[in-house]
Amino acid sequence: MSVLVIDIGGTNLKLAVKGVEESRKVPSGRDLTPQVMIQRVNETIRDWTFDTISVGFPAPVVRGEIQLEPANLAPGWLGFDFTAAFGKPVKIINDAAMQALGSYEGGRMLFLGLGTGLGSALITGHVVVPLELGRLPFDGERTFGEVLGRRGLARIGKREWRKAVARVVTSLMGAFVADYVVIGGGNAKNVKDLPPGSRLGHNLTAFRGGFRLWSAEDVWVLAASGGESPQPTAQEALRVL
Repeated sequence: MSVLVIDIGGTNLKLAVKGVEESRKVPSGRDLTPQVMIQRVNETIRDWTFDTISVGFPAPVVRGEIQLEPANLAPGWLGFDFTAAFGKPVKIINDAAMQALGSYEGGRMLFLGLGTGLGSALITGHVVVPLELGRLPFDGERTFGEVLGRRGLARIGKREWRKAVARVVTSLMGAFVADYVVIGGGNAKNVKDLPPGSRLGHNLTAFRGGFRLWSAEDVWVLAASGGESPQPTAQEALRVL
């Protein structure tokens, strides 16, 4: 089964098909309605063939349903029928959860995406749990997302931003009793000294996460942190809450 992955960001739509090395991107932005997204995607992938579609969406998604209109796109996404619009089966997941799924290497993993805001997800016990940690208060005036997001980086500068990242990663790793933390997103490249127990992710892992949504063989990861068993025993499908 061939899977098209659409990773929707505030600046670009990133596109990939399983088995094709080339990835593509087209602009998104505040004029991007669902209808415009469908048009731009179809125009960009005319020469690609695929059977199913995974969509990483920059807003809360619960059981495959978008819960809020995205902050950095045009409105109209709530209740939109992606399957009917594309004419193919579609699975929708929060964009940070999709990147987390692609980054997962076993155990209890917390994913933090440093981008426009703070994306977050936890994977444990064969369950992918999308989170909204960017809403938590950093201090009396600002949230985690406001400090660690793109505007926070520009406002407080790299040195103070890096200190804030280290503080938040360390605190959240302890709060979630995580085996490790993966730091991803477009601004992960600005992290200089990684806090203990953390590693950098890569934006391309979002594509892997989109592929894993449709392939049970790719998500059988046992408890051993950092690796997959070459001979899996009893297996359970990863569930997305």
